[in-house]
Amino acid sequence: MNAPLLEIEDLRVSFPTPKGRVEVVRGLSLRLGRERLGIVGESGSGKSMTGRAILRLIRPPGRQRAARMVFDGIDLDAQSERQMRALRGARISMIMQDPKFSLNPVMTVGDQIAEALITHERLARRDVRARVIEMLHAVRIHEPERVLRLFPHEVSGGMGQRIMIAMMLIPRPDLLIADEPTSALDVSVQAQVLDLIDELVRDHGMGLILISHDLNLVARYCDRIMVMHGGEVVESCKAQDLHHASHPYTRGLLAAVPRMEETRDTLPVLDRSAWGGT
Repeated sequence: MNAPLLEIEDLRVSFPTPKGRVEVVRGLSLRLGRERLGIVGESGSGKSMTGRAILRLIRPPGRQRAARMVFDGIDLDAQSERQMRALRGARISMIMQDPKFSLNPVMTVGDQIAEALITHERLARRDVRARVIEMLHAVRIHEPERVLRLFPHEVSGGMGQRIMIAMMLIPRPDLLIADEPTSALDVSVQAQVLDLIDELVRDHGMGLILISHDLNLVARYCDRIMVMHGGEVVESCKAQDLHHASHPYTRGLLAAVPRMEETRDTLPVLDRSAWGGT
C-alpha cells in the first residue's frame, strides 16, 4: 500500500474557559491518500478546528498537540513557523468559509492571485500573468484579462468564490482543505463551484478534505466520510455507504434532512440520549 499523503494520530485542540481548558477536537486520527474525504457534523463539532490544526493555525491561547501529524513524509509538529509558511499554500491550501470575504479589498484580483504564486515560486512577470490568466480560465471565469483588473467589491459572490479557489490552487498544492466553500452561495451556484473543485482536484491528482454540514453534498463529492460530534469522530464510512450508517448521531442527521416530496408532519430532531450526547 502506498504511503498516505496525510497521517494524523490523536489530534487534540483545546481553548481556555473560566472553568478550565475545553477540548474542541478530542483524539482525532485519520489517514488520507490522494482521495476525497468529507468531514461532516453540526456547528461546534470540531470540523473547522481540524482543518486549521493541519496547517498549524491554532494560535494562543488555543493549543494543539498530536501523537503524530505527518504530511507526505514531513513531520508537521517538528516544523518551525518559517517552514510551515513555506508549506502553507504551496503544498497545502485551505479555502476558508465565505472565501470572498478573505479577499483583500484594496488589491486587484490579478495582484492577489499573483501574490499567491510569487510567494512560492520565482517567475518572470510575463509568466506570472500567463499563469494567472490560465488559472482564471480554469475556474471558468470569462474575460480573465478584464477580471484580473477588478477589485473584490466589483465581482459577484459566485465569482469571488472562484477567484479564491484560483488563489488556493495556482501554486498547485498536493492537499486542498475546503471549509464550507459554498456556504454563502445560492444552491445553483453551489453546484457549479463544487463541480469545479471536484474537476480540478481530479485533474491535478490532489487530496481533498471537504468540510460541510450537508451530508448529501459530501456523499456526492467525496470517496469517504468522517462524522464528527463534540470534537470526536463517531463514524467513518465510504460515501456510498452513508445511508447505511449505524451510529445514532449519523442516523439522526440523515433523518433530519428535508426531502423534496416531504410527507412528514414534523421533521425529526436528534435524540442525543441515544448515544449520551449533549
